[in-house]
Amino acid sequence: MMRQYELVERVKAYDPDADEALLNRAYVYAMKVHGHQKRASGDPYISHPLEVAAILADLKLDDATIVSALLHDTIEDTEATRDEIDRLFGEEIGSLVDGLTKIAKLDLVTKKAEQAENFRKLLIAIASDARVLLVKLADRLHNMRTLQHVRPEKRKRIAQETMDIYAPLAARMGMHGVCEEMEDLAFKTLNPEAYGIVVKRLEELRASNKGLIEEIQLALRAKLDESKIRAQVLSREKKPYSIWSKMERKQISLGQLSDIYGFRVLVDSPADCYAVLGVVHTTWRMVPGRFKDYVSTPKQNDYQSIHTTIVGPRHQRVELQIRSERMHRFAEYGIAAHALYKGSANGKGKPGAGKKKLTLSEESNAYRWLRRLIEMLLEGDNPEEFLEHTKLELFHDQVFCFTPKGLLIALARGATPIDFAYAVHTDIGNSCTGCKINGRTMPLMTRLKNGDEVEILISKTQTPPAAWERVAVTGKARSAIRRATREAARAQYSKLGREILGRAFKRVGKSYRKSTIERILPRLSQASSDDVLTAVGRGELPSADVLQAAFPNIPRPEPPRRRIVQRSEEGWFGLTKAIGLKFRLPGASSRDDRKNAEGIPIKGLKGDLPVGFAATGGAVPGDRIVGIMEPGVGITIYPIHAEALKKFDDQPERWVDVRWDIDEKNEDRFPARIQVSAINEPGTLAQVARIIGEGGGNIDNIKMRRAVEDYTEMVIDLEVWDLTHLNEIISGLRSQSVVSAVKRTHE
Repeated sequence: MMRQYELVERVKAYDPDADEALLNRAYVYAMKVHGHQKRASGDPYISHPLEVAAILADLKLDDATIVSALLHDTIEDTEATRDEIDRLFGEEIGSLVDGLTKIAKLDLVTKKAEQAENFRKLLIAIASDARVLLVKLADRLHNMRTLQHVRPEKRKRIAQETMDIYAPLAARMGMHGVCEEMEDLAFKTLNPEAYGIVVKRLEELRASNKGLIEEIQLALRAKLDESKIRAQVLSREKKPYSIWSKMERKQISLGQLSDIYGFRVLVDSPADCYAVLGVVHTTWRMVPGRFKDYVSTPKQNDYQSIHTTIVGPRHQRVELQIRSERMHRFAEYGIAAHALYKGSANGKGKPGAGKKKLTLSEESNAYRWLRRLIEMLLEGDNPEEFLEHTKLELFHDQVFCFTPKGLLIALARGATPIDFAYAVHTDIGNSCTGCKINGRTMPLMTRLKNGDEVEILISKTQTPPAAWERVAVTGKARSAIRRATREAARAQYSKLGREILGRAFKRVGKSYRKSTIERILPRLSQASSDDVLTAVGRGELPSADVLQAAFPNIPRPEPPRRRIVQRSEEGWFGLTKAIGLKFRLPGASSRDDRKNAEGIPIKGLKGDLPVGFAATGGAVPGDRIVGIMEPGVGITIYPIHAEALKKFDDQPERWVDVRWDIDEKNEDRFPARIQVSAINEPGTLAQVARIIGEGGGNIDNIKMRRAVEDYTEMVIDLEVWDLTHLNEIISGLRSQSVVSAVKRTHE
C-alpha cells in the first residue's frame, strides 16, 4: 500500500505548486474515516482510494482531483458528510466528492431501465466537472485490477459493464491506455478460454520472432539519423483483447494480423511527422490502403497521429504510428492531458500554473461529444433508448465526410446520408428527402466512405419515416427519428381527437372550445388540452366522457339498441340509420357530399390522420365505409358490408362517422381482395397476373389452394385507385377462358 509521503512526492514531481498540506490532510482523513473497513480481498479499504489516487497521479492531474480520489468513497461508505468535506477541504473538492457519491451506486448491470437511468446520472455529474469522469474511470480501473477477489457471478456482471460502458467511454475520451487495460481485464474474466489461447500464441510468436523487434527499431533509427531527424522509436505489442476482437471482426487468424507488433516514432513537431513519413515510404514499400492521416484530420476525441504500414526488414509487415511528443501525451491520456497544458496557450507553461476545472467548456472534440451526449439526454428520450444510442456512439469507429461548403463531419463507420443529415442539424435530418454523394444522386441508405462530399436535399413538408431508424447508425440520428415519428403520430392523433370532439359537441348543441377542455383537465386526469385530444384520437378516452365532464347536466346518451347486422343492403341501411352513420355512394352527387360533410374525411394512408384499412379485404374509394376506433391505433376503415363488423355490433361507442375525401389528382392506391376460381393448368397464374398488371393493378399478396381436382382457388390482395378501377380488373378477369368465377371478398 502506498504511503503518505510517496503520494505527495509523486504529485509534487510533476506539480511543484501542489498543496502539500491539502494532500496530507486528505490522506489522514480518509485513513481515519475508513478505519477498519476491509475490501473483498481482505486488504484495508483505504488501499482502494490510495490506488485510485495513484492512477490519477500517473495521469498528472491537479491536487484537487487527487484529493477527490482519496475521499471519493467517504460520504457513501462512512459517517462523513458533504458539509464536513466542504469545511475541511473546500467547496470545490466537496462538489467533486458529492458528484462521485451520486453515482457511487452505479450498478449498470441490473435491470435495463435502472442501468440506463444510472448512466444518465453519471453524465449529469460529469457535465458539472469533467474530473468526476476521470476519478470514476480510475476507480473502475482499480476495481478491475482486483476483480479476482469478487464472487464469480458478480465478477462477470462487473466485467460486462466495463466492456459495455467504461472502456469505450475511456476510449472516446482519448484515454487509450486506460481503455486497453480495462478491455483486457474484462476479456480475461468474460472469456478466459479465448484469453488463454491468445496469450499462448503471443508467447509462441515472441519466441519465433526473437530479435525482430530490435532489428526493426535499429533500422528505423539508422534511417532517421541519416536524415538528421531527431526521434524516439518505441515498440509495443497488441493487447490480447485487441487481437481477439480484430480476429473476430475480420474473420482472420492470428497469423494473418499485420499489427501485432507496432512501432511509434515520436518527434518534436507536426512537420517532423511528415518528414519521417517521407523517409519511411522512400525506404520501404508501403502497404496500399493502410495509410491514415489523423494529424491533418484528428479523430473526434482529439487523437492525432499518422498511421502507415510498410514491408520492413525480413519482409515483415510493420505498422508505424508517427506523432509528436504532444500528440503522444494526448493519445495516451486523452482529456486528462489538458491538465498538462491548461496553464499556457502553447503548452509549455509551468505545470499546474493557472489551474482551473476541467469542464465541458474546454475546446476539445471529446468535450463536444460529451456535450452532444448530454443534449440527447435532456431531449426527453426514455432511459433505455438513451443507453442504446449512447452505446452506438461509444463503439463505432469513424468516417470523415464533407458538406458542399467544405465543413468536415465526423460520423460512425457505416454511417449513411441520413446520419450525415442529422449530424449537420436535426432539422436538416427531419426534412431530408434525398442526397447527392460526390455530385451523383444516390440512395439514402448508401454507406459513406472517407472523403465523400455529401449534399442533402430537403423539403419543408417532409417527415422522417419510422423505417429510417433501422437504416441510421448513429445514436443522434436514431434518437431524432424516433422522436420525430412520435411527434408526427401525436399530431395525427391530436387532429383526429379534435375532429371527433368537434362532432360530439355539435351533436349536443355545443361548440367545441379549447377553454372548455382546459377547464375540465383535472376531471379527465390530463395535463393539457392537447393530451386530451391525443387520448381521444387514440381511442383511450371516449368522447362521451369528455362531454360528461364538460356538461354534467346533459344526460349521457344511451347506446342505441340495434338489431343483428344483416348482409343485405336493406339490413345495413337499417343499421347505419340506427347509429347515425353516413356514406358516400359511388358516383354520389354534390348534394350527397354536402349532406355527408359531417363525416371525418378519409384521404388514405398518407393523410394527416391515423387511419388504417381492415386486414380482411381493405376498402377503396367508392365503397360505403364505416370507421371503427381502435384504442392506441386510430381509425380502421371497413366497407359497410364487411363480415368483420359483426364483432363490433355491441360496441356502438367505437363506430365513427367517416367519408371519402379523395382528390381527383390523387395517385395513392387502396387495398382490396378478390377471389378467383381458375382452371388448374400451366399458364393460368400468368394470365391472371397479366390482366391485373395491364389493368394498372398491383398484386400485394396471393394465396392459392386446390378447391377441386381441376380448379385452383386464388385469394389475391390488390392495390387499386378506386371502386371503378377494381370493377374493371374484375371484368377483365371474367373475360378470360381459364377463369370460371371472380368475386370480391372480405373474408
